[in-house]
Amino acid sequence: MDIFKGINFNDSFVLGWSSNETVITFKIEASIWPESPHYLKPKADEYTCYRKCEIQFTGFTSHSGLIEQSSIKPTKDINGTFDYGNIDSLLKTNQGFKVVGEFGNVEIINGKVQLKLYT
Repeated sequence: MDIFKGINFNDSFVLGWSSNETVITFKIEASIWPESPHYLKPKADEYTCYRKCEIQFTGFTSHSGLIEQSSIKPTKDINGTFDYGNIDSLLKTNQGFKVVGEFGNVEIINGKVQLKLYT
C-alpha cells in the first residue's frame, strides 16, 4: 500500500491499540526510511527516523481476531518504555485488510486505512 511506502513494520513498535464499532486504532512508533514522504533526519541516537503515529481502520463492516490490550503483557525495553512487539504483517486483501502481531490475527472486512503522524 502506497501510504506505508518506506515504513518498516518489522522495526516499528506497537505502543497500544483500541477498537469500537467504527474505528480500530493501532498506536505505533514507526521506523521510517528515506523512500517515505514522512521521513525526517534521524536523531543523533537513531539509525533511522522513528515517529509516533496511528494506523486507523474505519468504514469496515466487521472485524475479528483483535485481542484486548489488557490481555497482553507488554515488553519493557532497556530505556524503560513498554511496547507490544511489532506488526508482523499488514496486508490489503480482497475482503479488506489483515493485520498480524502480538495483538492477534486481525481480519477487517471492507473499510479504509489511514496513517496519522504525530511526531
